[in-house]
This record gives sequence, structure tokens and C-alpha cells, in this order.
Amino acid sequence: MGHGQLYLYLMTIDDEILVLLVYVDDIIISSSSSNATEQIIEFLKSKFRLKDLGKLKYFLGLEVAQSEAGISICQRKYAFDLLAEYGVLGCKPITTPIDYNHRLNKATDTDQLANATNYRQLVGKLLYLTFSRPDISYAVHILSQYMDKPTQSHLHAAFRVLKYIKGAPRKGILLSSRSSLQLKANSDSDWGGCPDTRRSVTGFCVFLGDSLISWKSKKQMVVARSSTEAKYRAMAATTCEVIWLLCLLKDLGINHMQAVSLHCDNQFALHLCKNPIFHERTKHIEIDCHFIREKVLSSIISPTYVHTKLQ
Repeated sequence: MGHGQLYLYLMTIDDEILVLLVYVDDIIISSSSSNATEQIIEFLKSKFRLKDLGKLKYFLGLEVAQSEAGISICQRKYAFDLLAEYGVLGCKPITTPIDYNHRLNKATDTDQLANATNYRQLVGKLLYLTFSRPDISYAVHILSQYMDKPTQSHLHAAFRVLKYIKGAPRKGILLSSRSSLQLKANSDSDWGGCPDTRRSVTGFCVFLGDSLISWKSKKQMVVARSSTEAKYRAMAATTCEVIWLLCLLKDLGINHMQAVSLHCDNQFALHLCKNPIFHERTKHIEIDCHFIREKVLSSIISPTYVHTKLQ
């Protein structure tokens, strides 16, 4: 695959929304009406040599299928090719991508892999698979932290992800045609989850109706002094993502009138969103507190408690 960037172009003509996604010489065209789509294709044909491939089926390794139920996105072929490349097509599948009680940490000089290139290539390929596989995002996030000095245990954990993929290589995302246009988000954190730095891990997912459209697993920038602080920083990161998605929806002509439900399983973190009184234990996260509270007061987000078992 060649190197390049994705460019998204939006245009409004006579209340019709036109969207072009461009990667090098590949273009995806969508609009609010088939007539507008045909017009833009004809215009581009008058300026460039184009080959119209019809409805979108394959783009940068993503396989797209459209039906009455909605739009399905997966990387089936990419997953099978990856399994074949690393010789695990015949292995016994496992049910989880990572041991969630893992003790992976930085290498010592005595247990590093002699050749780290294979590990780095494998993790890079797994990262690309997370475009349609949110279920492996956390595991790949953990593995990507050890690219500089990987060990045999890190490589074993990477192959565990492959064995998990073997169980359901066709798994992907369904963007339901019956979904509402209401955003809702779940936010969580793993307090002190990194054994090397004791920084916490932020995790969130954002839904448009019943369709998952955004997700992330990322280590926080600073060490959180409490689980509440870790949760609150995760809520702040999720709020930033929600604001970006609201702007994107607005550009697409969709006005999101209701506040976005932001689910969190920490009662004290939710209390901080609404309590205007700061005290010594929360001064160091004051910026995040003001940021989230501002969005609550302006009815952009609506923090909601959800039990840990339902996260």
C-alpha cells in the first residue's frame, strides 16, 4: 500500500450535501441524493479520467457490504492474510485477545528478542486491523508500548491476539440503518494500569444510536493520584471526542439537539461535574473539571451513572 493521507471534502449545493473522501487516486463519493452523486461524478469525469466502480465494496483493506439492515464494515481478507502469514490458520482459537491479568512490562537486557523487527511488523499490522475491530484495541494498545525492546513474552501475547482473531476473522462493525442520530458515549479507565509508569489507561466508545462509530484505548499523559482522577481524565478525553463528532455531524447537516449521554461508573467523578466547589484534592485536575462542567452547563453532555458490570 502506498503512503498518503485521507482527505475529507464537504460541499453543500441547493440543500444537497456532497461528501468526498480522497486517498491518492481513490475516491469515495456520497451525498444526500443519488442525483447529486451522479452530477459530481459527471463533473469529475469532465476534468479527469475516472473509472466508476459502482457501490463501495472495498477500500484500503476495508470490506463494505450494504443491505437493508445497514452497512457492514470488516477486514476479513486482511485478517485471513495475516493469519496465513504468521502460520496460525490451523491453530486453536481462544476467547480473549489478552490475559486481562497480564504482567507485561519493560524488558531487561537479558530477555529481549534478538530481532525485534518481526514483533514491530506484527503489531503494526494488528494496529491496522483495529480500524474495524474495537475488540482488540486494548490488547494492541498494550503491545504497542513495547516496540523498542520487545521480549518473548510480548511476542507470545501478540500471537495470542492472532489466535483470538482466528475465532472470528469475519467480525466487524454494523452501522445500522435503524439507528437514531443521537450520540451516546461510555467512558472508563484502568487506574495505574501501566506497571512501568503507573499511568492510567483511558478507554471510551461513542455510539450513534446503536452503531459504534468511535473508540480509543490510550495511556494518560500524567499519573493519576486516585481512581476518581483517572476516571475524570477519561471523561474529559471522551468529551473532546464527542465535541469533534458533533462538529462533524453539523458539517453533514445534522443538528444534534439533545445533550450527549456520557456514561461513567464513578459516582464521585459524576459529582465533580456538577459541584462548583473545588477543594485541595481536586485542584490538580481543575482544568478538566472546568472543561467538563462547562459542557454540562451548556447541555452538550449529560453525565450519567452506569454500573461497572454494564460498562
